[in-house]
Amino acid sequence: GRDGTGTAGDPEYTTDLSGKLVRPRFTQPAKMRKRVIARPVGSSVRLKCTASGNPRPDIMWLKDNKPLTPEEVGEGRKKKWTLSLKNLTPENSGKYTCHVSNRAGEINATYKVEVIQRTNSKPILTGTHPVNTTVDYGGTTSFQCKVRSDVKPVIQWLKRVEPGDENKYNSTIEVGDHGFVVLPTGEVWSRPDGSYLNKLLITRAKEEDAGMYICLGANTMGYSFRSAYLTVLPDPKPHHTPIPTATSPSLPWPVIIGLPAGVVFILGTVLLWFCQSKRQCSSGGVVTAQALTASQRPAPRVPACPPSGDKDCLSYYMTQQQQLLLAQGGSGLAVPKVYPKIYTDIHTHTHSHMDGKVHQHQHIHYQC
Repeated sequence: GRDGTGTAGDPEYTTDLSGKLVRPRFTQPAKMRKRVIARPVGSSVRLKCTASGNPRPDIMWLKDNKPLTPEEVGEGRKKKWTLSLKNLTPENSGKYTCHVSNRAGEINATYKVEVIQRTNSKPILTGTHPVNTTVDYGGTTSFQCKVRSDVKPVIQWLKRVEPGDENKYNSTIEVGDHGFVVLPTGEVWSRPDGSYLNKLLITRAKEEDAGMYICLGANTMGYSFRSAYLTVLPDPKPHHTPIPTATSPSLPWPVIIGLPAGVVFILGTVLLWFCQSKRQCSSGGVVTAQALTASQRPAPRVPACPPSGDKDCLSYYMTQQQQLLLAQGGSGLAVPKVYPKIYTDIHTHTHSHMDGKVHQHQHIHYQC
């Protein structure tokens, strides 16, 4: 065509080569749904009317039913499908119509553009949003905020920090008498009525998500804000803290049972030995004290042996010793029992004298 060469694959340049006539149709209707557009002075806007047909359709742009000049529309066929209006002024307000036609037919689409004078005012939150919201534990909900501003505002969401939770956040800001934490904010959408919309999405709601939220809209002239509360219902399935279970032992059962038994046996043996040692020490102390008391008394005198012989002397001596022990026991002292054990050793000696006499005698050794 005289207006330029199309690019293969672009929908607006699709042509049926079979020669069959096809009336024009818009190929991107989703981008044409917004027909009423409000923009502040100095901003820009793009109006789309992409279409196809056979033969290739022509497009003509009109403002208030009057054709626009080529300079206003732009050069090149591809640019004709989109009308760009930059640095808007109040004179740009009006109705813009795209007229698409070929030999098979024609179609039209009209946009209403309104250029708003700047009032140099701070943003205004319109409507009732954000509103108080209740969500189930683990559920999903959202707050939305609608702001009207002469220029595209900055919309920010804040959450009030509850008392005692200040250390959970790296940084907070003061709004009034309370501290707030700044939340991540998504894209700000412009609406046909000239306002701007932003949403705060809360997924997998937990108890700590409950509280006060603030939508803050700001531009160079100031800011406005509005608050709402989020309530998170209790978890229907409370999480119980798992109790740690004992791990299975790696040692065999005989060793596990034998070790405590061995320890108990050793402790019992040591305890028994200690008790017996203590008892013996106590008994020895009593005997020593009794022996010391008895030693302080004058030793009794044992009568001399009778002249009847050595064996009679031994018997006589043992008898006298028993009588002495009984006499000492009668004096009130606790005298321990004596168990004598006699060992006898008899030696016979024979002596011969020079005068012819022979003398023979015996030596008897005993131990008690």
